[in-house]
Amino acid sequence: MTEPIAPPDVVFRAEAVTKIYRTGAVEVQALRGIDLELYEGELVVLLGASGSGKSTLLNILGGLDTASAGRVVFRDHDLSRASDKALTAFRRDHVGFVFQFYNLVPSLTARENVALVTEIARRPMRPEEALERVGLGHRLDHFPAELSGGEQQRVAIARAIAKRPDVLLCDEPTGALDSATGITVLEALVEVNRELGTATALITHNAGIRRIAHRVIYVADGLIARQEVNEVRVPPSEVVW
Repeated sequence: MTEPIAPPDVVFRAEAVTKIYRTGAVEVQALRGIDLELYEGELVVLLGASGSGKSTLLNILGGLDTASAGRVVFRDHDLSRASDKALTAFRRDHVGFVFQFYNLVPSLTARENVALVTEIARRPMRPEEALERVGLGHRLDHFPAELSGGEQQRVAIARAIAKRPDVLLCDEPTGALDSATGITVLEALVEVNRELGTATALITHNAGIRRIAHRVIYVADGLIARQEVNEVRVPPSEVVW
């Protein structure tokens, strides 16, 4: 008799999360009651137009922002009630961020940019190992100005994964790249997800990218419009840009 397969662990749980931004008398409701779970080892694509609330949701999950109402729970930690100090520790110890723009220090080499994270992480991998994982073992001592856009983004991914995060949050990581370079970056993210088991959430407005994900979450007007599970995933090389 076949043993039942245990469901994957929940890494994040968002419950009725809302976010309101106020400027004077003007209120903008960025999130309108989001319910969401992110599971161990999965790669999720958050798809939606600019202004739909994707980045706001990612920033709240990552502890860069706080919800106006609702709960966000990371494993058994309620982030909704966490102090600024606790959120800083959460970001440092558990979350890797990759943004559209690489945010590398121009005066530091690729190795040194990654070392900025490994010097403060609890159980880091060596900078050389992190760069090797994204295919840049041969570019360790190059400065950002000596690297292409795609290589710089892969350095940013290496920096994010070097702390061995539980979660990797990526906000438009291919948004500033051409299709060929973007595919190389997606390949690095898929490889990290597969090899390290890091739960990965990737924001994009490029519908073609959804096919690399385990699950696709469509965000519209501050709400989750619908979700899809990809029964068959495609490699990044087959993404239609």
